Amino acid sequence: MFDKLELTEKRYEEINQKLMDPEVVSDPNQYRDLMKEHKSLTPIVEKYREYRAAKDGMEEAKEMLEEGGLDKEFKEVVQEEYDACKQKIADCGEELKILLLPKDPNDDKNVIVEIRGGAGGEEAALFAHSLYRMYSMYAERKGWKCEVLNLNETELGGVKEISFSIEGEGAYSRLKFESGVHRVQRVPETESAGRVHTSTVTVAVLPEAEDVDIEINPTDLQIDTFRASGAGGQHINKTESAIRILHIPTGVVVECQDERSQFKNKDKAMKVLRSRLYEAEQQKQMDKIASERKAQVGTGDRSERIRTYNYPQGRLTDHRIGLTLYHLEDNLNGNLDEVIDALITADQALKLAAEAE
Repeated sequence: MFDKLELTEKRYEEINQKLMDPEVVSDPNQYRDLMKEHKSLTPIVEKYREYRAAKDGMEEAKEMLEEGGLDKEFKEVVQEEYDACKQKIADCGEELKILLLPKDPNDDKNVIVEIRGGAGGEEAALFAHSLYRMYSMYAERKGWKCEVLNLNETELGGVKEISFSIEGEGAYSRLKFESGVHRVQRVPETESAGRVHTSTVTVAVLPEAEDVDIEINPTDLQIDTFRASGAGGQHINKTESAIRILHIPTGVVVECQDERSQFKNKDKAMKVLRSRLYEAEQQKQMDKIASERKAQVGTGDRSERIRTYNYPQGRLTDHRIGLTLYHLEDNLNGNLDEVIDALITADQALKLAAEAE
């Protein structure tokens, strides 16, 4: 590990030198790539330097204690310093192990989230809307930008399906564990006998693909326009501005009807299509690496039941890590950090165990 840290620090210093070079500064692409690498190495180098400082401090305190001749009070101070440095070394060592884990190349990407009502009809559609609200409020808390790409509403204010993008630092790293089946247990307003119904909603979180990530041949696309449909009111569109794109080789179909402009809808639909094709390509690669699958919190499979939201008990349960929380309303209002932090910690623990093997 320490050989790797020495090399990392050396590379960090190299980048610092290059970033002061006028030739590099005048080349936007090179400068951007170096800044990105610098940003990813900074927390590792800073933690390593913290570790080294603690090690020096401990050795210095040890020498003073071994030499002897210290009065009682000063000896206690030096002993405290020794103990504090020893603890700091242990803490930094654990943190460095996590920082050196292979990084998911998508972690810094923006995301496209797709939510669809599953089993449960209108009740599932209403909960799909609740989940959209939860994620958009979480994005707001994080200072991220949330934009609806496609929306298909029901008469009662539910959502058959919705696609939206979330742009912000670390969006994918925080939201990637949300893919899967979300189950809700609650008494519908239309239920006179007060029985609890169970409905499901599927969520897919896709890293937003850039042009360089995935190449799409225009001849592989069938693009149709149609009149936007909606629950009524402002969503009814009198012109054929809605766009449907079929990617012929894969059969993937994307629709976008949220904008009045056909061009804007096409632009958004292409953004979703690129991300879906990119995710499918990545899934293929992940399936090839069986050992990777072992070291994952959940498979990322959309058919995997990952979480239950129980309204009568005010309970949220994440089935992958056995986490149960009893402040459901708070969670549904976008307070998700406790759940997400626990998922990230569990994922890191699995990866550390796999590295140790």
